[in-house]
Amino acid sequence: MPVTAADTLYERVLPFYEALDVPVQAILTDNGREFCGKPDSHPYELLLAMEGIEHRTTKIATPRTNGFVERMNRTLLDACSCIAGRQTWYTPPAEIQRDLDTFLRYYNLERSHQGYRLKGRTPAQALREALKRKTLPPIVPEPEQTTENEAEKLIA
Repeated sequence: MPVTAADTLYERVLPFYEALDVPVQAILTDNGREFCGKPDSHPYELLLAMEGIEHRTTKIATPRTNGFVERMNRTLLDACSCIAGRQTWYTPPAEIQRDLDTFLRYYNLERSHQGYRLKGRTPAQALREALKRKTLPPIVPEPEQTTENEAEKLIA
């Protein structure tokens, strides 16, 4: 959904890079409907225009540019969705988002990547080294903590 893509960019991605004081000058996406549309009425295109960000798209069926995204999609499917989907019956979307956030925290902060660019480091380690920083802002929001009273109210 275009609104979801724009919301994710505005609520999570841009604040992360602003906290690092790294300007986002261009974004590379595929040609999906959630990212591409009429520039004067499409939510994602409007947000990019408001923020002054150049929108670049990949060429269709180009493994060199699409490979990273395809591998990430497959990792999400295999390591997160398939496993969690078998173990949990999701009803509200917030539950799915909570598990996705947990996985993304693990993926970026704890899981070593063996590709030629990361060479056994985590993405967070690579970013810290590139920016010469000791710490990073939170990559995804911390999970919400519920008190026992709130949990009892949810169960009742």
